[in-house]
Amino acid sequence: MLELQRLARERLGVEAELFAEFVAPAFEGRARRHTEYGRRVPARPGDVLMYHMAIGSVVADFVRGRPEPLVVDHHNVTPPEMLERWEPGAAYGCSWGRAQLPELASRSVLGVADSPFNEEELRRAGYAATATAPILLDPAFFEAAGDIDERALAELVEGGAGAEWLFVGRVSPNKCQHDVVKAFAAYRRVYDPAARLHLVGGSSSAAYWSAIEKYVAALGLAGAVRLTGPVPAGRLLAHYRAADVLVCLSEHEGFCIPLLEAMAHRVPIVAFASSAVPGTLGDGGVLLESKAPATVAAAVHRVLSDPALRDRLVAAGTARLAAFSPERTRARWTEVLERIGGP
Repeated sequence: MLELQRLARERLGVEAELFAEFVAPAFEGRARRHTEYGRRVPARPGDVLMYHMAIGSVVADFVRGRPEPLVVDHHNVTPPEMLERWEPGAAYGCSWGRAQLPELASRSVLGVADSPFNEEELRRAGYAATATAPILLDPAFFEAAGDIDERALAELVEGGAGAEWLFVGRVSPNKCQHDVVKAFAAYRRVYDPAARLHLVGGSSSAAYWSAIEKYVAALGLAGAVRLTGPVPAGRLLAHYRAADVLVCLSEHEGFCIPLLEAMAHRVPIVAFASSAVPGTLGDGGVLLESKAPATVAAAVHRVLSDPALRDRLVAAGTARLAAFSPERTRARWTEVLERIGGP
């Protein structure tokens, strides 16, 4: 949203403002409470509201009741059935969001999606006009060197005698870290007993996190699998620098930014072909139609044991990343913003 605000101001001269139900302390002064719009912040002729759809929210009901033209930017909502066993509260929020998505369709002049997968969901929800524009990423994101945490990198490299597996993303049932652990166990048993797995990211389900920890222990992998929790940017860069392969077996992604991160850091990718993953990955990695542990383990082994194949995948990832360059993405978003009304 901050990048989109900057784009609207710089490219179109639009005085874009951000409003949200909650504003975290780190963003104080950069966004206002949504209830201020139309009250403390007067609505102006020509205003267009853009609502970012990610979960059920009172903000959706707020914009639905406003008279201004509405654009829905659909980031996707996790299917509640993937969460209800683990986090009933989160499942309710997702059910609420999935109910609100079609309710906003008749009010919207345009539905914008960051992937073809999300755009298809908009069409099924009844949006008459749709467009795809990838997530706007800060250009600094593509600077692979960055401010890497050298101490963290040294810690990750130290003692590593085998392959370094990496998964990046919230520890959440829809992202299926348990399947990554299963495939990793098969890989260690058949190919590389010294391999290590790093599951990097915070958690949106304490119950699922606990289950992963118990599963790792039951498989005898306690010393080989690490759940890091959330990490600062420098340490995340260190994880990418140390990784030999990114393995993504998620069953639901609206876009999947870690795929681009891996490409930017020249890490080969093995991924399950679900939801938005094929649309984001393209031919920039290995796409699997099955995530059976033996299949995933064999695919990773094939990539890591064949230097020529690894080099081809890294080159393909670099080429694919160009499709999401800041220049191309900003140009696409400029087209969308001009479509919904310029200055």
